[in-house]
Formats: sequence, C-alpha cells, structure tokens
Amino acid sequence: MIDNILVPKHEVMPPEEAEKILEKFKVTREELPKIKITDPALSKVEVKQGDIIKITRKNPVIGFSLYYRVVI
Repeated sequence: MIDNILVPKHEVMPPEEAEKILEKFKVTREELPKIKITDPALSKVEVKQGDIIKITRKNPVIGFSLYYRVVI
C-alpha cells in the first residue's frame, strides 16, 4: 500500500471472502468495477489478473466505506 493519506487502503481479498461478496451483491467478476494491474495504488500489493481488491475509504459521515474492484 502506498503511504499517503490521500490513497485509501487496497488489499487483495482471499478467494473464499471474494466469493461471499459476489454472492452477497449477486454479481459476477465481470460485472464488478475494474482496476488496472498497473494502477499506482496497487504498486506495493502483490496482485494478479482476476483478483478482487477491497478498498477501504475513510468517510467523514459514516466512518468507513468499502469498495470492490476486479484487477484487469
């Protein structure tokens, strides 16, 4: 992860957890928003194509919000 307060936390989800998220939201990997493997936010995270990334953003109103992206 890049050490910058403006870059939210990016982490690779374990396969079992990723499948639970896909089931929860009733989507496929192809339907998730995409993130390129060359994205600078992923430079310090070991990723491969098809991985699902969990992005944790700080939100002043609700505390934290989670976003999911698939690596292309």
